[in-house]
Amino acid sequence: MPTVLSRAARGLAVAAAAVLAILLPAGPASAVGDEVVHVYSARHYDVDERLFARFTEQTGIRVRVIEGTSDELIARLRREGDLSPADLFITVDAGRLHRAVEAGILGPADSEVLRERVPETLRHPDGLWFGLTKRARVIVVSRERVPAEVQLDYEDLATPAWRGRVLVRSSSNIYNQSLVAAMIEANGVEAAEAWCRGIAANLARRPQGGDRDQVRAVAAGEGDAAIVNHYYLAQMLAGSPADRAAASKVRVIFPNQDAGGTHVNVSGAGVVRTAPNRANAIRLLEFLVSAEAQEILAAGTQEYPVVEGVTTTPVLAALGPFTAQAVNGASLGARNAEAVRTLDRSGWR
Repeated sequence: MPTVLSRAARGLAVAAAAVLAILLPAGPASAVGDEVVHVYSARHYDVDERLFARFTEQTGIRVRVIEGTSDELIARLRREGDLSPADLFITVDAGRLHRAVEAGILGPADSEVLRERVPETLRHPDGLWFGLTKRARVIVVSRERVPAEVQLDYEDLATPAWRGRVLVRSSSNIYNQSLVAAMIEANGVEAAEAWCRGIAANLARRPQGGDRDQVRAVAAGEGDAAIVNHYYLAQMLAGSPADRAAASKVRVIFPNQDAGGTHVNVSGAGVVRTAPNRANAIRLLEFLVSAEAQEILAAGTQEYPVVEGVTTTPVLAALGPFTAQAVNGASLGARNAEAVRTLDRSGWR
């Protein structure tokens, strides 16, 4: 005999069914809308936010971003431990990526797409991080005081001919540390230290400011040559009238074209070892090395794409082609401590 429910019981059953209908996913479309990837980023570019929005448009996966300095975010990830919501860590320079590796916060990302698109020298050998953009550490010289036919290697700036003419930021800067790490990797500690001592002896002024400040100082006649990351100059060439005026007074030299190539570093990203949304993190990484995203990154930052064949900006094209040093970025980070000791011994402050 069928069970007869009271009016009150039937009302409770209907209410419960309504609640379940709200709480339970209706199907695949709703599930995709609920997906997320949490990014801890030490890159502070508007173009990154545009790319994250584009990724969400294409996949339905929302990107939630926490920003900070690299050291702050690494410390936070260590504090949060296995309970961290972070899925992807993004920072600049192989030295900082190495700090994340040493802290044990990154795990390998198994992706054929990433291995195919990101060259071997621009990714960690165990898949712990992958380069997103390239940064060439170039020499800029005065158009007025350095003849147009002069081509320089890094080593030339440490010779007596350049005494009192060289501008560069502090040795505590990670970009200079990675450059010295690359020299140690290529030529050994003694040669790298001799170069650092030569640079310290040839400085036109005490190191101060960032790379744009070095360009401005060359333009103002405070020195004749500076070591800078290429994109700072490229951004100035595409920037304000004052920046364009200063940048127009210098020319770019890609050093060591016949002696190992110009030093290149990366901005890059790695999947957090404890990522709750690992598949989404890998999917975002794969999107960031797509041709579409690589072109947008180049246009937004004047950095070079890591993927071969991607269209760059007119400003970058005007700088001309160059041969990059074939040193894996992971070795730059691994030699960072040695580079710091070398810089300290040299007197470069």
